[in-house]
Amino acid sequence: MATNDSKRNSGPVFANHLMTVQDLLNFKTELLEELKTLISKYTSQPIKRWLKSFEVKELLHISTGTLHNLRTNGTLPFSKIGGVVFYDIEAVEKVLENHTTLNKGEG
Repeated sequence: MATNDSKRNSGPVFANHLMTVQDLLNFKTELLEELKTLISKYTSQPIKRWLKSFEVKELLHISTGTLHNLRTNGTLPFSKIGGVVFYDIEAVEKVLENHTTLNKGEG
């Protein structure tokens, strides 16, 4: 009986609270499209090929430290000219695509 009581205490589970693999794939597609829209919105030219650090941080909503970690562990390739670090927009998109994870649950 204790097992049934603990299930009741966690609250009901509704269908709109469950995520499917297709939901996550749709989210990934929507996120990539939104990134492309944002990039084209901030430039009068076609999508810029090279982004500076502040642009990548804004796009990914990450901190300076997280961006540095992505660089140093080889996750996000970059080019450095003088003191300015540049990122290829295609590499940023590829990192997003390759690092999409599905929560397989615990157990």
